[in-house]
Amino acid sequence: MKERPDLPRPAYADLGKADRSPPGSAWAVYGADDTIGSIGLLTAEKVRAAAKLVTRGVAFSLNWSLDLPNPPLFGRKQLKHTIHFDEAGADDVYDSFYPQCSSQWDGLSHIRHPVHGFYQGWKCEDIAAGDVSRRGVEKWAERGITGRFVLADVERHRQSIGRPIRPGQSDAVTIQDIEACLAHQGSQLSEADILLVRFGWTGWYEQTDEATRRKLASDENFSACGLCRSEETAAWIWDRKLAAIAGDNPALEVQPFDVGSVDGFLHYRLIPMLGIAIGEMFALDALAADCCEDGRYEGMLVSAPLNKPGGCGSTANALALK
Repeated sequence: MKERPDLPRPAYADLGKADRSPPGSAWAVYGADDTIGSIGLLTAEKVRAAAKLVTRGVAFSLNWSLDLPNPPLFGRKQLKHTIHFDEAGADDVYDSFYPQCSSQWDGLSHIRHPVHGFYQGWKCEDIAAGDVSRRGVEKWAERGITGRFVLADVERHRQSIGRPIRPGQSDAVTIQDIEACLAHQGSQLSEADILLVRFGWTGWYEQTDEATRRKLASDENFSACGLCRSEETAAWIWDRKLAAIAGDNPALEVQPFDVGSVDGFLHYRLIPMLGIAIGEMFALDALAADCCEDGRYEGMLVSAPLNKPGGCGSTANALALK
């Protein structure tokens, strides 16, 4: 396990000022040979501390059905599942399997900055399927994503103060919204935490009709609630020293986004520049209900990304333990 307990950590405003890396990038902080980004903050000490939070022995799956959304979003294809029978029994066969179709992690090779390229300046030729890459999601799989989680139940908080989130609209959740939610819950973030943000989108989607679902799938610029895409959001995530951040909405950030502009797509700042692990469409409703009931919004998150050399992302494969 590669650890970074003594890693010098400049504030977001100072990134790139003392070296030749692009402003707003963590490349020099993590080093040119780095392939795991923020996940490296999850040291053995952090894992041991998270394990102590498991007091009840209950587990919550954070994995939405692989068949949802249906139809899939962003031009992805529906998973085709067949069963092959033989004399000994049965085997599953999956076709058109998009690992980022449902609950997912975005890998560090998933998004390319329009000016600076992929994380650490990787080129397209550096992003290749299979063993020739060694810059894929297998680097996360080799160590797992395990640490303390904190749930920010923004949907429930906003509902309680008379400002309900509008999941199917461009409802931008600001850092101030998250801070207010955490304060209301009595939650405090610590270094290397995995922040789970519940917007209420997956629950909303499950209640929609077929016409709404088909409309969402046919328009890559559909509207959805999510994090405000301002640079302030990226700065807050970095300065809070989060190991990862995941939401229960399609893109973590508010939609529609503009991939033609750095200011129009928060992914550009979070993944290729800062090396932040981000998760999308996590199933958070059951966990949130339990946290509301017992008043504890923290626990241990355990995730095993797919061990696929050269992969650009992975199914979430995540459990929250309390």
